[in-house]
Amino acid sequence: MGQPIAVRDNPRDLSALTSWRADWAGLRVVVLGLGITGFSVADTLVELGCEVLVVARESTGEFSELLSVIGADFVQSDAAVPPALAGFEADLLVVSPGYAPQHPLLAWAREQDLEIWGDIELAWRLRDKVGRADGTPADWICITGTNGKTTTTQLTATMLVTGGLRAAPAGNIGIPVLDAIRDPSGFDVLVIELSSHQLHWVNRNVGGVLAPLASVCLNLADDHLEWHGSREAYRNAKAKVYDNVRVACVYNLGDLATRQMVEDATVQDGARAIGFGLGVPGPSDVGLVDGILVDRAFLDERRTSALELATMEDLIPSGMDSPHMTANVLAAAALARAAGVTPAQVRDAIRAFRLDHHRTEVVLESGGILWVDDSKATNAHAADAALSGFSNVVWIAGGLLKGIDPAPLVTKHAMRLRGVVLIGADRSALRDAFERHAPGVTVLEVTGGETEGVMSAAVRAAASLARSGDVVLLAPAAASMDQFTDYADRGTRFAQAVREQLDEQG
Repeated sequence: MGQPIAVRDNPRDLSALTSWRADWAGLRVVVLGLGITGFSVADTLVELGCEVLVVARESTGEFSELLSVIGADFVQSDAAVPPALAGFEADLLVVSPGYAPQHPLLAWAREQDLEIWGDIELAWRLRDKVGRADGTPADWICITGTNGKTTTTQLTATMLVTGGLRAAPAGNIGIPVLDAIRDPSGFDVLVIELSSHQLHWVNRNVGGVLAPLASVCLNLADDHLEWHGSREAYRNAKAKVYDNVRVACVYNLGDLATRQMVEDATVQDGARAIGFGLGVPGPSDVGLVDGILVDRAFLDERRTSALELATMEDLIPSGMDSPHMTANVLAAAALARAAGVTPAQVRDAIRAFRLDHHRTEVVLESGGILWVDDSKATNAHAADAALSGFSNVVWIAGGLLKGIDPAPLVTKHAMRLRGVVLIGADRSALRDAFERHAPGVTVLEVTGGETEGVMSAAVRAAASLARSGDVVLLAPAAASMDQFTDYADRGTRFAQAVREQLDEQG
């Protein structure tokens, strides 16, 4: 494993570091990772007066150049503990979400009894830097789930702002929480999207236990099993979102696993379980009655009455009237209502909201064929939701499957498929699933591994299969990093290839 890092004989007491105003000066911290999260960690710690050494797989990009500007040191290492770390005498290691618990540097840290934090724990300890107008820290609303996190996070934040609160989305959505808690304007509420990777590291250390105002796990399906090591470990990480909740644990009435998480959680006195679902809601739930989104949770007469939040017609302009999107809207409404947003303000926010790109986004319609970009469907659960919204589909799928068996997805949707076009590194698993479970579906493959040309070839193949009345759907059920920068790059290239293909056809 390489030369070990020296750890101080008399390490600092970290339990007292629960405020921006605590004595952080001189704390020696190893930061593992140098993406957007790792840099936000390093930048924050330097601002606090810590001595920071960043360890990352690569030294390319603007962040490595900025480290010397802010006053942090850098060493490049992928797996082994590099000799350059010897003698650093670390007090703490802060890990970025991309590093799995089994990584050699983390294994070394555990052997040395070195405390490990994630960026979310660090942000929670420092949340009092800037807050409300009265000086108190912003409340946190935490959102996780296998699918729908980003839309629900954005919509919840929109509802809070419509309700007159200073609120912002942060976390896995792309805005580091450490940047949000240092924003000089301050916030009343932060709506934080949390990945299972981030949740793995929370609530492990004295002084770093989150206490959100409200939380939700939207749904649970197998994902990231190669990172967590097992289905149980993945589930347990997601369940942490409910620990120590103060007001509302929002769960999915159609997903028993999320209800079990709430039942198992240790919450603060007075916290309530609030269910959301597409049926008629019971008391303490939000749901649908005759095309109306209603609240039977946040009113005194909930056993006999309900409050109207919006109608299904209100969801149509934003494309949120599909079943899985409607569920996200109901979850967001429950979270916003827990923070005091009125039903009328929820309705106004829904009417004004628009989805981000690459989420069941219509690229265009030509010759009776609808081309749809759902590149954000990076796992089987998300692809299932996308496929369920259409009949007669030419499906473009593939990428990095992250250890997931695609057979159940293929079996469920075989009858709606005109054909499938496979791309990406893990084509063989999808190909085998079709051979075993849907042999009647036409399967075409794009065999080239280079980024340039993949989508053009995929779109040409899809066009050869599609007929009037079909939907060509990019919903890969896989991560994108084998051939693309990220899901947005994948979706953008798809849309460009579609337009070029149709221009060529005249």
